[in-house]
Amino acid sequence: LQETEKNNQTLMPFKQRKCLETRKDEVCSIRSKFPNKLPVIVERYIREKALPLLDKTKFLVPFELTLGQFLCLLRNKIALDSTQALFLLVAEKSMSCMSSSMGEVYSHHSDTDGFLYITYASQDMFGAPQHAARPPC
Repeated sequence: LQETEKNNQTLMPFKQRKCLETRKDEVCSIRSKFPNKLPVIVERYIREKALPLLDKTKFLVPFELTLGQFLCLLRNKIALDSTQALFLLVAEKSMSCMSSSMGEVYSHHSDTDGFLYITYASQDMFGAPQHAARPPC
């Protein structure tokens, strides 16, 4: 698991910070440098109060890593204890099977810009919409 770019999540979500063309160019560059990795954006749910922000939002993840293994990595990164819950929402609309590979999740839920967006929260927020304005280019 590789991490890239410092987190600016306190200001606004990733999609609002960069226009679509910039995000597409970024994915193209990442995929050419790391063809065996998937570009994933992980952000805290907008109404989450209990969990801290991650220090980074961009991750390069191996295709074969399962969503469950990725969840464990995130739990360790956030430094949660075993009694704290952590839920993942994929592509702002679905909870995926934890045994699915990140490659499978990416192929079904990647965004038009080429990133896979995952939101984390301490409570189940299944189906909760994240209203986002279109970013200016």
